[in-house]
Amino acid sequence: MIHKHAQFYLRHLKDDVPAGLVVFLVALPLCLGIALASGAPLFSGLIAGLVGGLVVSWLSGSQLAVSGPAAGLTVIVFNAIETLGSFQGLLVAGILGGMIQLALGYLRAGIIGAFFPVAVIKGMLAAIGLILIIKQIPHATGYDASYEGDESYMRETAESSFLEIFEAVNGISPSSMTISMVALLILIIWEMSWVKRQALLKLIPGPLLAVVWGVAYNLVATQLSPTWAVKATHLVSLPVSGKPSDFIDNFIFPDFSYLANPQVYVVAATLAIIASLETLLSLEATDKLDPLKRLAPTNRELKAQGVGNIISGLLGGLPITAVIVRSAANINAGGKTRVACFIHGLCLLLSVMFFAHFLNTIPLACLSAILLHTGYKLAKPALFKEYYQKGMSQLLPFVITIVVILLTDLLIGMAIGMVIGLFFVIKANYHAAITLIQDGSHYTLLLNKDVSFLNKALLRKFILHIQDNSTVTIDASKAKFIDHDILETLEDFLATAPDDNISVDVIDLYGKETMKKHQSIVVVRPTS
Repeated sequence: MIHKHAQFYLRHLKDDVPAGLVVFLVALPLCLGIALASGAPLFSGLIAGLVGGLVVSWLSGSQLAVSGPAAGLTVIVFNAIETLGSFQGLLVAGILGGMIQLALGYLRAGIIGAFFPVAVIKGMLAAIGLILIIKQIPHATGYDASYEGDESYMRETAESSFLEIFEAVNGISPSSMTISMVALLILIIWEMSWVKRQALLKLIPGPLLAVVWGVAYNLVATQLSPTWAVKATHLVSLPVSGKPSDFIDNFIFPDFSYLANPQVYVVAATLAIIASLETLLSLEATDKLDPLKRLAPTNRELKAQGVGNIISGLLGGLPITAVIVRSAANINAGGKTRVACFIHGLCLLLSVMFFAHFLNTIPLACLSAILLHTGYKLAKPALFKEYYQKGMSQLLPFVITIVVILLTDLLIGMAIGMVIGLFFVIKANYHAAITLIQDGSHYTLLLNKDVSFLNKALLRKFILHIQDNSTVTIDASKAKFIDHDILETLEDFLATAPDDNISVDVIDLYGKETMKKHQSIVVVRPTS
């Protein structure tokens, strides 16, 4: 069995190594940015990324999901540090949150993820794609005033995010624009079929080439024309120097005296619930993007995230979740197995220990181009056209999820999208459960599938539609369950039918409710 697994991972190594490098390059600035947005030490973001890559990748049931610090938790983390008065207190809450997630996994709470409609998940993906585009435009132009918010709006409003785009137009840096535009062009060309047909070119991932272009451009510009070089503020900036001893000095450990503070448990429960929901949503979305259409076990994922959060908290890292942006970047770069996620973690570890100086030569503009391209693939116009053609029951949950996420945040958008999706499910069930067919003075009332109390109003409407002096067949042979409220309404109709000279045949109606048992067939024949 172990030999088979080894063969499987070795077979895909040629895809996973380049994909892991790409995810690492995308994750690096995000780990730093999310830590900054959370009001936490920058190094804590890197620790969270390391745990997500090196530990959670092997515990997770998903081959493609990438875990790390999530923008969706920044507000909770920021407020928790303020409430508890210490980052070390937050670490204790993170460990407790991980224990709650572990318990949820054993309680099989992961099934919740299966109840999210496809239209809502695709809406979430499209919204994240649009957020990436909106948030990366300032980085791509060299404006780069806000470091955080690459995956979500968080403390920034949608209005300020759009305003930033207009401000970015006034603050364009020619060097950053040149790097991002050429990098985007490389990524677009690399997606073309004729490039994919070339065996040699196929081995080189487009995003990696975009990064190499950015570094090469800046090195040449620095030597030949410094005015066209990228400013230091627009380069990757690692807080750790190249010596391994400095890496160890950066660790912060939890202060367990905070266990006496009741607020720690409130923060822990909040982190566990939000992180679990975000993980399940990201996992569901990652499964949708997986070209091999594999389904990840959700309960195993909750356990993996729980262990990850316990370890991250013990080492001084931020809380982690499965993150759709990095997972999407992994899939787009050609990742096939969990090895890609592990390699991204390994690269993070090696980079902060030994290669910080080299990584600090990467312009943020070429990373922005990678994220802009990922954003476009998540929110491409063809997706909107597809949902328009599917009809309002699919289009409305899809569009409303996008709009609400853009105006608020991920979880509120998903909640409202779920409510809209549920409304259409109930509406479809409302009409499909009962059908009335008229043929002259004969009516057939069909009870299909499960008929619940939600269908009571529709049943009354149909009964009122039946004319005097007619015949009616109530056919319940296809129904699996009939609610007691529905039976009472039908019994009232059976009792009053003779008064209106209505003849009723009842087929297989009783015995399908839980409240009472009746004989299976009743025939009522009023005399004329």
